[in-house]
Order: sequence, then structure tokens, then C-alpha cells
Amino acid sequence: MGIPETETGALRSAVEHGRISALAVDCQRGLQECAQRHAELFPGGPFDPRLISGVTLANAFGSPEATADELSVACRASLWVFAADWLVDYAAKDRAEIDALTGAVLAVADGRDPEVPLAGFLAEIRDDLARRPAFQGLRARWRTQLERYMAAMTREWEWHAAVKGGRAAPTFDEYVANADNFGSTLVNLSHWITTCGPAALERFDALWAASGTVQRVLRLLNDLATLQRDLEWGDLNPLMLGATREDVVKRIDALVEQSLTELAPLRADCPRETTYLERQIGFSTGFYGRTDYWGDL
Repeated sequence: MGIPETETGALRSAVEHGRISALAVDCQRGLQECAQRHAELFPGGPFDPRLISGVTLANAFGSPEATADELSVACRASLWVFAADWLVDYAAKDRAEIDALTGAVLAVADGRDPEVPLAGFLAEIRDDLARRPAFQGLRARWRTQLERYMAAMTREWEWHAAVKGGRAAPTFDEYVANADNFGSTLVNLSHWITTCGPAALERFDALWAASGTVQRVLRLLNDLATLQRDLEWGDLNPLMLGATREDVVKRIDALVEQSLTELAPLRADCPRETTYLERQIGFSTGFYGRTDYWGDL
């Protein structure tokens, strides 16, 4: 079926949305199989079908030109982040459990065999990345971002324990600076190792930095959407830590402007990667305006 060249409105837009949705459906099949392979990491309730479909939609909208095979690593890395978040935020009984989990995860990043299920899932992702030519040169960066993610998750757990114990809460600036706990930059690095061409690989560190800014945007968009769930689940949220909704919106606007400034000099060499980051902001703005990824506790 062809679309007339004169048609530039709703019909053409719907065709594009349909194509992206089809890509998400193809990704969903593979991600569902992955979740079944690692079923002990994904208890029913929080990890309901909506979470799987939400992950694949987010990745498909971020890279609409990709194939399902090219998005496989990003989708699995996204799902891995949800599993890690669940284990640290809700399953861990004390700091020692989190430290042990962190050690097991980083051991896999260093090439060792997995000792716990979360590390086993990560080893699958690592082994897939290791088949990509770019991984040898970027493995240290990937490991660094993984370590940042686990450190930020641990810091959030400590803050939560402090707040529950009546001790000082983090400031809004401290909270935003800890946005590595959102995990999107770990996913982005995994995706770029899989898909980047030579020109983009040469600008990898600049893309990494820009991803960090976008990650802070996504962290706060999520927080605006999930206050009620955070209250019910006992999560931290800046709106419970003294920041107002206006404070959060103002910070999001400033971070979006910063991200556009950071992306501008990268566009010529990295058109797919810069568009990918911009589309993450756009998708998350629309998505979190209506729903969230998690199922029920």
C-alpha cells in the first residue's frame, strides 16, 4: 500500500506509528522469551505484561529505524535494570545483601561466571555484547556505567533507610545528581556498543555525557508520574523530599535545554544517536503523562 506524496498529515503519521508499534511487537516476543528464561527474577504482580510491552515500546520509539535483532540487547538491558531495581529496592533486607549483589554483578562485568540469578542474566547480555566488535574498546566504559548504576541504587537505598529512621533526607540537587539509579544510560551504552558506526564510536564519550543529562530528565519525568505509587510502595520521590512540582518542572526544562546544547555539536557525526536521545525525552514525556511501567505490588 502506498501513501500519496501529497498526504503529510494524520495518515502518514499513523503509518509511522503503526510501523514502530509493529517493531515493538516483534521485540516483545523475544523479550517475553527472555523473561521466561530468567523467570525467578520476575515475580508476578510487579512484572506484569504491561511492563514487558512498555519496555519494548520505549526501545522501538527510541530507534524506529532499527530491527528487532538490533534492539534485542537494549530491550534485555532495560529488563535487567527493572530486575536489579526490584532486588535492591524491595527484596534486599540489608546493606550486606546489596553489597553482595553488587559484587556478583561486577564480577560478571570483569568476565567471571555468574553466582546469582541477576548476574546470570547480565552474563547473557555481556556475552552478546562481547560478540560486537566495539565491545573490546568500550568494555571498561560499560563496566564503569554498571558500577555507577549499582552505586546509585545503593545510595538511594541508604537515603531511604535514613528517611525511615528519621534522619536527614537528600537535597533535591543530591537526588538529581544520583540519576544513574534510573539505568537508562547503562541501556544506552549497551545499545550503542551494538549499533554505533565508526563516526559515532569516535564521539562515544560525548554521547555518554549527553545521555547522563537526558537520564536526569527521564528520572524526574518518572518522579512526576509516580508519586502515588512511590507513596504506596515506600519509594523516594523529590516531591516527598521538599521539592515542589514547580521545582521539578523547572529543573526538567533546564535539563532539556542543556541536553539540546550538548547534542547540537554531535548531530552531524551521530544523527541516529542524537535523535535516539531526543526521542527518549519525547516518548517519556508522553508515556509518563498517562501511565507507568510497573504492575501491582
